[in-house]
Amino acid sequence: MSHNAPAVKRETRQGIALLVGIVALMWLIEVINTIDGNRLDRDGIYPRNLDHLWGIFTAPFLHVSFAHLVDNTLPFVFMGVIIALRGAGRLALVTLIVIVIGGLGTWLVAPSHSVTVGASGVVFGYATYLLARGVFDRSLLELLTGVVVGVVWGGALLASLVPHQQVSWQGHVCGAIAGVIAAWMLASQRARRSSTPSPGVPPAGALAK
Repeated sequence: MSHNAPAVKRETRQGIALLVGIVALMWLIEVINTIDGNRLDRDGIYPRNLDHLWGIFTAPFLHVSFAHLVDNTLPFVFMGVIIALRGAGRLALVTLIVIVIGGLGTWLVAPSHSVTVGASGVVFGYATYLLARGVFDRSLLELLTGVVVGVVWGGALLASLVPHQQVSWQGHVCGAIAGVIAAWMLASQRARRSSTPSPGVPPAGALAK
């Protein structure tokens, strides 16, 4: 058995524990929100409103109903578990990058006088992160994982990009873009080095002079 096996198992347990904590927080907030007459929904993303810019961080944890929460929880857990296998740190970073970049994008492009809430933007970010990380990490296993995610959830995710009344497709698109950015930002150093020509060595296809 590899000497790194215990450390890997520990990181995986910590990642799963963080994921469980995030989901539990979402459900606790929805219980409170329901009891409070859904008034917490006012704490979502208000496009181009500087006074509510902080809503970028609260919106993913708010849902308009338990049905809305259930719809987001299933893919959130499915894809979150795959990311959590790399540890709590990786899950936290991917989630934070998607929330910030996807939230800012939604804040910039969503229709005026709308309020965006829900974890669907993060779900899209998780999906595109898993689809793109194999490319940036140059990993066949991660590419295959992305294919599985695409097969299982691809149809449902693509359907969610079609504009529907009271559905923020802008949040979905911005979350998806943020997921690709997260995959690029968190690409392994080994992959980055292999894609950077060594000093004095011309890149592939270049003519030596």
